[in-house]
Amino acid sequence: MHRQERDARAGAAVQPPVYLDYQATTPVDERVLQAMLPWFREHFGNPHSTGYSQGRDAAAAIETARAQVAALVGGTAAGVVFTSGGTEANNLALHGALAAGPADKRHMITAATEHGSILEICRGLADEGYDVTVLPVRENGLIDPAVLADAIREDTSLVSIMAVNNEIGAIQPLEEIGALCAQHSVLFHTDAAQAAGKIPLDVEAARIDLLSIAGHKIYGPKGIGALYRRTQPPLPLEPLIRGGGQEQGLRGGTLPTPLCVGLGAACAIAGDEMAAEAARLLSLRQQLLDGICGRLAGVHVNGDLEHRIPGNLNLSFEGVAGADLLFVLGDLALSTGSACASGHQEPSHVLRALEL
Repeated sequence: MHRQERDARAGAAVQPPVYLDYQATTPVDERVLQAMLPWFREHFGNPHSTGYSQGRDAAAAIETARAQVAALVGGTAAGVVFTSGGTEANNLALHGALAAGPADKRHMITAATEHGSILEICRGLADEGYDVTVLPVRENGLIDPAVLADAIREDTSLVSIMAVNNEIGAIQPLEEIGALCAQHSVLFHTDAAQAAGKIPLDVEAARIDLLSIAGHKIYGPKGIGALYRRTQPPLPLEPLIRGGGQEQGLRGGTLPTPLCVGLGAACAIAGDEMAAEAARLLSLRQQLLDGICGRLAGVHVNGDLEHRIPGNLNLSFEGVAGADLLFVLGDLALSTGSACASGHQEPSHVLRALEL
């Protein structure tokens, strides 16, 4: 019988598992929650009804949040488009840019280790007649820029490579990718849901045209994200959700003021505390890795330890199935792969791409 079941049947107090799955989601920071609360009741105005003070106050709060999001990625407030999360931002980036692009450029490039939302979008685009090239990665999880350069064609419109992998934490060489794309006049999109607030990002230095963010990955609320769109020169996008012309005509619907405020506050806190938090997490990760490897043989780190965000550790244990390991570690909240794929029992597509 599993230990938790024994404790429950014996009437013992069952403690919640120790949570170690922060790349799946994070709790809302108390400071973020406090920033959000007034906008649910005291300041409930519609931010698009600016003919009176309640609406203007909400609109001003959203613009403050927009500037906070932009500051975290080195951009300008005008480039921030609020979405319901990272998946919608990814859809708007890829569908929107390709639909608005030249009719004779129907080729895009991505990588085999991308988040499931990107890979699903690419499958849909292929069904619509777009040509999608999926690049392999090296055994450390990083793409080879030379392979990317060879894959770019005359009809290539867009390259989508995530900044940080959601399973193995690998940090891709964004500036090198951006330079290649700029050299060939190809748009560069990066899914930065796992990178924002964890590593420095600069859309100008890396020549990133489109960048996706998810609030709940950085101690913000669920249900809110953003797409950063290059503003100089303006990058045309076709909207996915049409309505009242909100968000520069790129996303119809009333903006959720509390969620926007929460995302902005989370971005501001992450920007202020990123360096100190990175050092703290790196120390904890090393302690954990040393402790495991000092007690067990046959432990392998999946991915690159150097080019990796500090808070990520992805391990393989020789001769042990991931599901079996999770079963006996019931007092630890862990994952064997992406939260978006938790309903599937297939091996991680990221680890398969690393040939592990």
